[in-house]
Amino acid sequence: MSFEHEKREAMRILKGIENATSTPLQSWTLIEDADPTLVYFIITWLRDRYSHDRAAEGVLGRVIELVNYRAEVGKIMKEGQEDSIVDWFEDAYQYRDFNAEDFIDLIVEKLEG
Repeated sequence: MSFEHEKREAMRILKGIENATSTPLQSWTLIEDADPTLVYFIITWLRDRYSHDRAAEGVLGRVIELVNYRAEVGKIMKEGQEDSIVDWFEDAYQYRDFNAEDFIDLIVEKLEG
C-alpha cells in the first residue's frame, strides 16, 4: 500500500473517534486491518491530546467505548506498544506537540520507511 493510502486510513480511524463520525463497529473494522503500532499511536495520541481539553469527555469516552466494544483493541495496542518505534518517538517527541495530520504523516512514514 502507498503512504498516502496508509495515511488516509489512519486519519479515518483518528478522525472517526475524535469527531464521533464512526461507530465502534466502523472504527473496529479499520483497526483490525491496521498495523498494531499505528493503532497504539493513534489511541495514545487521542488520550494525550485530550487529557486536558474540555472536549476530553466525548473523545475519551469514545475511546473507552471502542475498547469495551472489542477487547481485542487493548491487545492490539499492547502488541503495538512493544515496537521499537514507540520508544524512538516517546524519547524524542511529545504527543501533544503534533496536530493530527503532522502526527500521522510522521508515524506512517516511519512505520513504512
